[in-house]
Amino acid sequence: MHLTKPCGSNKRSGSSSSSNKGATIPNTFHSNKSSNKMARITRTISQQSHHIHERSLPHTLLLAIAAIALLQLQHFENVCAQSMMTKNEPMFISRSETFKFITGETIVLPCEVANTDTYVVAWKRGIAILTAGSVKVTPDPRVRLVNGFNLQIREALPTDAGDYICQIATMDPREITHTVEILVPPRIHHISTGGHLQVKKGSSVRIECSATGNPMPNVTWSRKNNILPNGEEKLHSHVLSIENVDRHKGGVYICTANNRVGQPASSQVVLHVLYSPEIAVERPVVFSGEGHEAMLVCIVHGETQPEVIWFKDTMQLDTTERHIMETRGSRHTLIIRKVHPQDFGNYSCVAENQLGKARKTLQLSGKPNVAVFNSPPISQYKDRYNISWAVDSHSPIEEYKLSFRKLPQGHEVVGNAIDSQSSSSSLSSSQSSSSSSSQMYGSGLHSHHIGSNIGGGGGSLSGGVGMGSYGGYGNLMHWGRNDWRNVVLPAMPLSHHYSQGMSYMVRGLDPDQHYEATVQSRNRYGWSDLTNSFVFSTSSNDGPVDLSTFLNHGLSDNEMRDLSVTFYGSSAINRQKLGLLALSSATLILSLIMA
Repeated sequence: MHLTKPCGSNKRSGSSSSSNKGATIPNTFHSNKSSNKMARITRTISQQSHHIHERSLPHTLLLAIAAIALLQLQHFENVCAQSMMTKNEPMFISRSETFKFITGETIVLPCEVANTDTYVVAWKRGIAILTAGSVKVTPDPRVRLVNGFNLQIREALPTDAGDYICQIATMDPREITHTVEILVPPRIHHISTGGHLQVKKGSSVRIECSATGNPMPNVTWSRKNNILPNGEEKLHSHVLSIENVDRHKGGVYICTANNRVGQPASSQVVLHVLYSPEIAVERPVVFSGEGHEAMLVCIVHGETQPEVIWFKDTMQLDTTERHIMETRGSRHTLIIRKVHPQDFGNYSCVAENQLGKARKTLQLSGKPNVAVFNSPPISQYKDRYNISWAVDSHSPIEEYKLSFRKLPQGHEVVGNAIDSQSSSSSLSSSQSSSSSSSQMYGSGLHSHHIGSNIGGGGGSLSGGVGMGSYGGYGNLMHWGRNDWRNVVLPAMPLSHHYSQGMSYMVRGLDPDQHYEATVQSRNRYGWSDLTNSFVFSTSSNDGPVDLSTFLNHGLSDNEMRDLSVTFYGSSAINRQKLGLLALSSATLILSLIMA
């Protein structure tokens, strides 16, 4: 016996009305329907009970069965009614959210709903209604509905930020709220200097850079192809301050705003520093020789661009066949072709602009350059040291002046130099007495570097090794405190190479001691400047016996003098017949036996 129908067999048809009357199902409808069904069931039970009564079943049992069936039917009808009411209620599938969009992008706000056939879905912003159902209410052409009730706004603007409400128009309206945040890329809208700034040297500068954007951008300052005056690469501030401006602080300064939305924005300020000319010389002393070319260079800076004039002593120079003046940017060059002896002397470059004038002096010299020591710092002997040097000179070197002394106590050796001011002062006083009897001349004691093999044994005498001694510099030499020894060495024969040099054996030294030396060179135009002090040391024990030791025992004093001093040029070793080559093989063997 079937007492009920499946749930939903009595489905209510939907209404197209937009009123709120369809929001709930009336209770009377469900009550009447249930009563009718109960009446039909009661009649059926009565009929069945009549037949059962005829079969002699107890009447009370029949009534109990009927009551239970009636209660089950009523419960089933109530469940079906509630299920139908829940299934037909309007509801949101989307949830309230916060969205971030960049200006210019398309905004899409979701509003997915269910069971809204008889209800109106509307979009609102504040009190303004944007859409109602499928009808667009707002006059904004950028707004429309897409894919149902999703709200689209094209080309987002900063003013589009705010809350947007999607609402279902029931008796008690249901709604979700979307919050829209518009991200705005940075923009620099103000620089206090307008992009260009001119200030005088010594002034102070303050530049402000203002930027907008969402979120608020960070502002930093940097400098094109350079660091900031404070030594940093960047300054995190909207204000750039520069104190005591000079030409080194001029240039292009860049303000950058960045909030990680889109591309950073930047703007630049060109800072011009107005100052009187400033001159730097490339080389204060320019060395040259007769018939050669000389170039004197002044680096001139100034704002505005200065005019540069060249002088020889007090006479202004004009462009001639031999005097050429060139300008390339800040580099001003005086070229002297085929130098004459009268060209040597003092020159000056004078620069002038509207803010002032400056002058720098240069010297064109025919003297030798400062010599450079090239011997090792430690001797292999305990009582002597072979010192050698080289010097550049366009004219032949005529003589050298070598000065050396034992290094006084308390002087710190740094590399091959000493950290002391007393050294140079005491040396200057020693050099001032250049004609005193302490100078020793090596006249007649010249020889060239030995480059040929001796006896075909494959070995050769090392370059720059002298084996003679001058009077007063023997092994019994006694050194006074801070005493300088001066030796003037004639450069014979004269070398016409640009790079020239000499070596000299210093004898009578104490073992395991530090010594310092300096040297000057002279050509026809005068003496060069002193070298820096060169420090060398003797060893505590003699090294291995070499050919020089052998010759020491086997040759006479006169033969020794021929090997005391060595001269050499730059490109090739100059050779000269020595007294040693005049010895016969027999004499050489005899010398070996005597040794």
